[in-house]
Amino acid sequence: MSSKPALPDHWKLSVAPMMDWTDRHCRYFHRLLSRHALLYTEMVTTGALLHGDVPRHLDFNAEEHPVALQLGGSEAHDLAKCAVLGEQWGYDEINLNCGCPSERVQRGAFGACLMAEPQLVADGVKAMVDVVSVPVTVKHRIGIDKTESYEFVRDFVGTVSEAGCNVFIVHARNAWLQGLSPKENREIPPLRYEQVVRLKADFPHLTICINGGIKTNDEIAVQLAQLDGVMVGREAYHNPWVMAGWDAAFYDAPVSELTRELVEEQMVAYMEREAAAHGTPWYSIARHMLGLRHGLPGARKWRQVWSDHRLKGEPARVVMAAALRINSERST
Repeated sequence: MSSKPALPDHWKLSVAPMMDWTDRHCRYFHRLLSRHALLYTEMVTTGALLHGDVPRHLDFNAEEHPVALQLGGSEAHDLAKCAVLGEQWGYDEINLNCGCPSERVQRGAFGACLMAEPQLVADGVKAMVDVVSVPVTVKHRIGIDKTESYEFVRDFVGTVSEAGCNVFIVHARNAWLQGLSPKENREIPPLRYEQVVRLKADFPHLTICINGGIKTNDEIAVQLAQLDGVMVGREAYHNPWVMAGWDAAFYDAPVSELTRELVEEQMVAYMEREAAAHGTPWYSIARHMLGLRHGLPGARKWRQVWSDHRLKGEPARVVMAAALRINSERST
């Protein structure tokens, strides 16, 4: 049984799952910028779902679609139960994390260390494919530690694809399981995009997407000329306005009439709804939009207003007015 295919272009552009960042408030913000890009949750462990607060981990805004749930785990039975939960909650895809190198994740026997056990990953994938109708995908690295053999990642993809996974999102760096922090693992192991291109040549029937170090629309276009999709990570978070041009550039959509001011206004309206419905403080949402004016004159002052702890007791709309006033004074 194969994982169900999604709509064409489903994986053309996506925003990476990022721990502590891509929560539902962040994804709501990103959806304002691109109507088409696929959004991913933070990694949610099977233990957190099976023994914790399911609504807290799985609740999301309907506006976020298409949105994928990323799971962390290695036990096939647990993965299957959590995949069913994800589908029941309405996620468009279930993704298995085989790329995170952190020691905490390794202690849980999942993440990048799973690449050393492709049959275990295949068993988990098959267990999920057998119980859900949405696509089951895998995000992984091109290798672990200092093993740079292409055959390692090729055999991993080959084994896992036989279990019914048709989509692989490949971070084009090795994961060093010892000696590097997660941050260093995003920077020190060299990017080897050619390994991902080779995977597409060897598995033309699979959807192969690339992740790692890609920032600009020109860089995205280069990768889309040879691969099926591009996943952007920290650039989308720190410089989110780059996403505002994606729909027109890559999905044949009309040029967006969005302005940063309009997005900020929409986010404040969202903050007000969240405060009324759930008591959510505005600053836990605003932190995700601090890059909205990245690169513009006055951006630092604008960020400082939205980050000012002395304003936490003020309504979000008052803070927005102060931030816009600072920005206006800067430009006059």
